[in-house]
Amino acid sequence: MSQETLAGSITRSQSGFFNVHTDQGDFVCRLRGRLKRGPKTGDIAAVGDVVQISDQGNRTGMIERIEPRESALVRLAPTPRGMYRQVLVANPDQIVLVFACADPKPKRRLLDRFLVVCEKQQIPVLIVANKVDLVGLQAAEEIFSLYTDIGYDVLYTSAEGGRGVAELKERLLGKLSCLAGPSGVGKSSLLNAIQPELGLRVRAVSNQTAKGRHTTVVREMFPLDEGGFVVDLPGLRMLAMWDMEPEELDGYFPELSPLVRNCQFSNCTHVHEPGCAVREAVEKGQVHEARYQSYLRMRYGDELEELQE
Repeated sequence: MSQETLAGSITRSQSGFFNVHTDQGDFVCRLRGRLKRGPKTGDIAAVGDVVQISDQGNRTGMIERIEPRESALVRLAPTPRGMYRQVLVANPDQIVLVFACADPKPKRRLLDRFLVVCEKQQIPVLIVANKVDLVGLQAAEEIFSLYTDIGYDVLYTSAEGGRGVAELKERLLGKLSCLAGPSGVGKSSLLNAIQPELGLRVRAVSNQTAKGRHTTVVREMFPLDEGGFVVDLPGLRMLAMWDMEPEELDGYFPELSPLVRNCQFSNCTHVHEPGCAVREAVEKGQVHEARYQSYLRMRYGDELEELQE
């Protein structure tokens, strides 16, 4: 007779132990041995995974089954046995990309890289432009409005003045949200403004993750009092576009994707060819020059100058 199991979600992982939240409370679990058979090329279970567990007593359990993931944020990590597929978060509902309007100066090319990763993995994005109080709303919109023109949601916030905090909280409720962005942009302050001490708890785990090795990394998602979870992704800047062919990159720039079919040459580099619909759109102001340059740098890197010549 098969053993009865409980459904739950992994909320924390560290060194082979997983905290699983169920309707009957939280359990500290390990993976059933049969789930670990075969070559280990990636994370078998991760924060955000929906699992079935068996109750082993004393609030401990065994993970008996891992349900198929609807989505995942993944990166490759080098190991002595080859590249390892790290699952940063399973089944996220959205990625919240937090950048400051100033202090530190926003790095739009880094934001563009994050957006490509999210487009590739088909995860909805919310861009949060924080520290609006340092520059004023008009200046903030001059920096970030090109993203609303493309179709991304941009929310202007100030943890200091409280601007946009209530709306951000509303956008997080009932969802598993991954927060990412450069250091110093005010993620912790925003989380503290949404829920007292939430940012402090998130930052404590993130600092531990940033210092730890792969085997000791702690990943944890934190509950919101009114429903939903948030998880910080301090290592998202290290996400490599490892499973992406260079020629498909334009497909992850929403404003470039529909133009490519109109190029005169099917293998157009969008750098120098006549009849290039992408360059024509840039010249007409239909595609923002900064986004075009981001695309070129992302696709060609050091080869760009040689191509332009």
